[in-house]
Amino acid sequence: MERKFNKHLRRWLGIPPSFTSLGLYIRSGQLQLPLSSVVEEFKVAKCRLSLIYRDSRDQLTREAGVRTRSGRKWAASTAIDLAECSLRTKEIIGNPCTGRQGLGTAHFQQWSKSSPREKRIMILDEVRNLEEEGRRAKSIELVTQGTWTRWNLPKRTITWSELWRLEPFRISFLLRAVYDTLPTPVNLHRWGRREDPMCRLCGGKGTMAHILSGCKIALIQGRYRWRHDKVLAVLADILEKERGKRRPAKVRPLLSTIAFVKEGQRPVVHSQARQNLLQSAQGWEMEVDLGRRLHFPEAILSTTLRPDIIMWSLEGKRIMLVELTVPWEEGCEEAAERKNGKYPQLVQDCRDKGWTTWLMTVEVGCRGFPAQSAWNLMTKVGLRGHLRKAAIRRLGEAAERASCWLWHKREGISWKPGGEGQ
Repeated sequence: MERKFNKHLRRWLGIPPSFTSLGLYIRSGQLQLPLSSVVEEFKVAKCRLSLIYRDSRDQLTREAGVRTRSGRKWAASTAIDLAECSLRTKEIIGNPCTGRQGLGTAHFQQWSKSSPREKRIMILDEVRNLEEEGRRAKSIELVTQGTWTRWNLPKRTITWSELWRLEPFRISFLLRAVYDTLPTPVNLHRWGRREDPMCRLCGGKGTMAHILSGCKIALIQGRYRWRHDKVLAVLADILEKERGKRRPAKVRPLLSTIAFVKEGQRPVVHSQARQNLLQSAQGWEMEVDLGRRLHFPEAILSTTLRPDIIMWSLEGKRIMLVELTVPWEEGCEEAAERKNGKYPQLVQDCRDKGWTTWLMTVEVGCRGFPAQSAWNLMTKVGLRGHLRKAAIRRLGEAAERASCWLWHKREGISWKPGGEGQ
């Protein structure tokens, strides 16, 4: 049944039959679709039924020996035993911290202290986790369609509302670009549809990375610059809206008071709003390097360097330099190092003039996956929660939309931005 469903799903999404089914159902992948695997739901339903019989409150039901039929290849009882063993092992290991998490940050449900109902829920969740681990392991084994496993970028989740809103050709391009199933010269040569795997513009090896990010002729013609400006315009619009917001001046209390606490009571903790960089001064101004019109403010420093965005406050003598890059997803870290090594002297010169200076590099993958640096910038300018997610989504969609246009014009000798470029 799932193979039949996959056939119709591929046709509906506009992806070829060679597109791996892992990309349709994986939940820990770089691009996650709102689809559920029929096989996974079947296994969870059978395990749930088996647990209902095994853990029933009625003694006759428990001792009846009812067996849940699940086919010859898979047994619900075996999956339940594996899930229980995995949960007991996790309890022995404890709650490991990942990244910058502190002790006790995440809630950890212990198997031995759980009620029968909680244990049943934990077993069903663990069955899903074991299925997801199997999909993840198979994705790593894929040489071409599994290259996204080497990305170090935040994941992107497509909701049903977003799936209905996007144009069909954009959905097809996004899925095929992430899993490298676009008809590039290299893929056409691998599939036996083309004699040579070379790029029509420059004669290099026509991989997807070459077409979207590495073609010298496309770089000379300004195709990548056009895409960069499209993303930069969205980023400038987001920062301009934050710059134009009214913020109360920071008032320091005259005297610090001591809050005494009675015996046996706890102190009242007042939540304080997090401070951002724009709240540290008033009268912010902004310049954007769109159309190559940016000039570094003479009131700050005389230099020929031109960052993409400059925000400064003469009142507070604070300046923020933002440098945007739209690289290939696997080269985001290299792009950040390259941009950080370009402006250290400019930052030092501004600080020598008495300006508090911040340099922020922002990387947005050319297939629509903003790096963690984009999230950090939105946090520092004051965006939180769903506003920050919406801003990040706008940046990713701008890059993905521009790359989609570049892909459709990949074999055109002359370059005239049209459609999205007008």
